[in-house]
Amino acid sequence: MPDPGLPEARSAVRYLSWLVRRSRVTVTAAALLAILWMGCQSLAPAVVGLAVDAAAARDGRALVGWVLVLLGAGAVQAVAGITRHRFAVVNWLSASFRTVQVVVRHANRLGSTLPRRLDAGEVVAIGTSDITHIGAAVDIVSRGVGALLAVVTVTFLLLRASVPLGLIVVLGVPLLMLVAGTLIRPLHRRQQAYRERQGRLTGRAADLVAGLRVLRGVGGESLMAARYRCESQGLRAAGVYTARVEALLEAAQVLLPGVLLVLVTWLGARFAAAGKITLGQFVSFYAYAAFLVAPLRQLTDAIDKLTRGHVSARRVVGMLGVRSDLPDPPVPVPPPAGELADPESGVVIPAGRLTAIVATVPSDATGIADRLGRYAEGGTLAGVPLADLALPAVRDMILVAENDARLFAGRLRADLDPYDRGTLATALAAAAATDIVEDLPEGVKSVVAERGRTFSGGQQQRLRLARALVADPEVLILVEPTNAVDAHTEARIADGVRAARTGRTTVICTSSPLVLSRADHVCYIESGRMSGAGTHQELIRSHPGYARLVRREDEP
Repeated sequence: MPDPGLPEARSAVRYLSWLVRRSRVTVTAAALLAILWMGCQSLAPAVVGLAVDAAAARDGRALVGWVLVLLGAGAVQAVAGITRHRFAVVNWLSASFRTVQVVVRHANRLGSTLPRRLDAGEVVAIGTSDITHIGAAVDIVSRGVGALLAVVTVTFLLLRASVPLGLIVVLGVPLLMLVAGTLIRPLHRRQQAYRERQGRLTGRAADLVAGLRVLRGVGGESLMAARYRCESQGLRAAGVYTARVEALLEAAQVLLPGVLLVLVTWLGARFAAAGKITLGQFVSFYAYAAFLVAPLRQLTDAIDKLTRGHVSARRVVGMLGVRSDLPDPPVPVPPPAGELADPESGVVIPAGRLTAIVATVPSDATGIADRLGRYAEGGTLAGVPLADLALPAVRDMILVAENDARLFAGRLRADLDPYDRGTLATALAAAAATDIVEDLPEGVKSVVAERGRTFSGGQQQRLRLARALVADPEVLILVEPTNAVDAHTEARIADGVRAARTGRTTVICTSSPLVLSRADHVCYIESGRMSGAGTHQELIRSHPGYARLVRREDEP
């Protein structure tokens, strides 16, 4: 969907209702088709009974008529069933992938807040299992409506033919739903606990994979593996514990309708033997009892799937309820034209020039980059706090590219130039990364492994830089873009970035003399404050601390 809409995230029930409303046309169509589909099935036993009575009375014309009616009902049922299933698939996919869209959109809005507020396992669980349960919950709505009306129709027909048999159905169906409901509640609790443990274990697995090299270096691999194994066995036990209730529910879905079938058949046979009902009515009663197994199972299945969907929707609602550390202002102001600045450090970034920030403590430069890019509060644009601007507008205007950024799995072109702007070759040349692509089997069409792990650290750094240059934002802030490459490559990158960003505002946080010498303007930071500004050569002459710092960086 181009626009998934604004979700109703105040509760799981409201979220599921929102999904149904967003697909109301196809859900309504599926429900009407389900009513027609189940309705034809529910009328078939009555027609069979009338045909049997016509045969017993040797009324050939009536028999042929009822057979034709049965044939027509079967044809309508087949068409309605096929069409209903197509709409059901649409509803399932719509709910599942609309959930994916709203979750991914919210993850983008959270940005740097996401990993601090949610475990990786929580997000993975939504994208793997929860969307399936949510889609099934929306899908079952239409089938549940059809099954409920089928039960009502059968009950009405039975009451017309025999009040005692009709009452058995009227009283038996709510009893079956009550028994199923008593099993659903503990299943709900166990599924919730299982999913929470599953999310935590998935997050632990992601942490282990990311830190495997460090664990091996400190000898903690076996200890962490043993701890993970213990937690994995705990999750397995929780799964078995949950499966016991699921097994009871599955058994009840077969056993209880079967008991009702036996009871109706037994009473119907006694009534037929006593002459209270005709032979055709007895056949109809048996057929109705057998038919009721399907809609009753649909109803218990609906309770089960709605419960699972509710559990999954609670997880989605929980994520959608997480708020960013950098919320949008109530009334955002339009971005003004002017200089970007960080009042806390005194840094002012001239527009349209290449500015370098070098700090005696590298974390001070990183903090300035965060404030200038509004990953922390404090930056201003033309004197207006960036916090007064809409966050999406800031993200469109200012791009902060740091070494924590990752390459994504998939085609390299899709990662570096997702919008196919046509500037990838130029950006690769500016980032001194052309040789990396040329060495790949299929060039930019080659498939990149997760996190770009098949590339060296320096290669990843150059490819990330090329991606940032392709984006071509108004303000590009680069944090240590050359600390993993050799001096020759670093000089090429410095010249390439300067040429590629001519006339655009560019900020580079670095202490590399090769990069600093290419900058138009250099800000020197001591103890978190700017103590000098000018060209690289001017600062070397006027600030001994700056000279010592950059000369130390220049040493092999």
